[in-house]
Amino acid sequence: MTHPSPHINSLSPQRFPVVVVGAGPAGLTLGNILRAASVDCVVLEVESREFIEQRPRAGVLEEWAVRGLERRGLAGNLLERAQVHTQCEFRFGGQRHRLPYAELTGQHHFVYPQPLLVTDLVREYADIRAGDIRFGVRDVQLHDLDTDRPSVSYTCPETGRRQVLHCDFVAGCDGARGVARTTLPPERVRIARHDYGIGWLALLAEAPPSSDCVVFGIHPRGFAGHMARSPQVTRYYLQCPPGDDPENWPEDRVWAELQERLGAADTPPLTEGRLIEKRVLDMHNHVVEPMAYGRLFLAGDAAHLTAPIAAKGMNLALHDAFLLGDALVAYLTEGDASGLHGYSADSLGRVWDYQEFSQWLSEVYHGTASGDPYRAGTTLARLRRLFTSPSAATAFAEQYLGMEATV
Repeated sequence: MTHPSPHINSLSPQRFPVVVVGAGPAGLTLGNILRAASVDCVVLEVESREFIEQRPRAGVLEEWAVRGLERRGLAGNLLERAQVHTQCEFRFGGQRHRLPYAELTGQHHFVYPQPLLVTDLVREYADIRAGDIRFGVRDVQLHDLDTDRPSVSYTCPETGRRQVLHCDFVAGCDGARGVARTTLPPERVRIARHDYGIGWLALLAEAPPSSDCVVFGIHPRGFAGHMARSPQVTRYYLQCPPGDDPENWPEDRVWAELQERLGAADTPPLTEGRLIEKRVLDMHNHVVEPMAYGRLFLAGDAAHLTAPIAAKGMNLALHDAFLLGDALVAYLTEGDASGLHGYSADSLGRVWDYQEFSQWLSEVYHGTASGDPYRAGTTLARLRRLFTSPSAATAFAEQYLGMEATV
């Protein structure tokens, strides 16, 4: 709930047009857009700079998202260092099937791990554009959001005292478990949620990629995924029961399952290596509607969570940041409120499109392991269609690449 304005034991209040809560891709991109337009803002982050620059997260960026970063001067390192992917591969029935989506659409993916993008964005915001960013803040609270005088307070890590930031707008970019989402009055928003009833064992291996593209293993024992992260590190996924304990998966079991589920004729065994990350993700999605309440606007995972099934989460966060950043700049520099009024609806159109594709792709990934012969049969029919119908392959490629997005 929104807290009343704090007064006791507070330092002298400061004022900013925008307070951004959360220094992930959405918050940092938004902060950079505001700084580039000479709109003053402050970014608050509960973790340290070192932590957010090393936190393992997604790595697949759609081309429209990279071009949006490039137009805003935020893609220099990315364009120099990212891998370009032009096709993906499905393995099922002991065979491999390539889908050359760049040939079908003229567009491609970039692979650039989120920690590298966050590092670039922090450096641009804090070191180059001299933006105000405060790490390690505690007990962040949002106040008076339904008035024209909102504020944000937090405990300063150096002094232990409350600091108050008065502002015109608050951007909640602090993730699915952050304060921005939990501050929303339940009677003013609707949260739509979908649980897939499955888990993914997320793995990082100190091993070079075993393929030159993303590989999806569709297997009766469960889904498996292979995604390159760098020449030395590969991301793998293994379908598992939701809530499973990672300790149930010693390295020998992990590699045996990966070899089995990603195996196909005429393909060499996977290159194995030491596992440096092992955690279980319970697959679920949620969407908050609307993505605004009073002077609070949500962006990224604070507004919508998309399971990593279709690699859409970081792309949606950037889409939100582009829309919200441009809307705030238009209002604060020109008095044009149309972008802010339309922000939630404009963002949710893309959000629901990606949610639907994620749900469709989940059935492709997991249907053969469901234990239901009917679901297994329809899953294999969908897969066969992708590789026998050019129109089906093109439609898949367009959704996979998010081609309708323009920002």
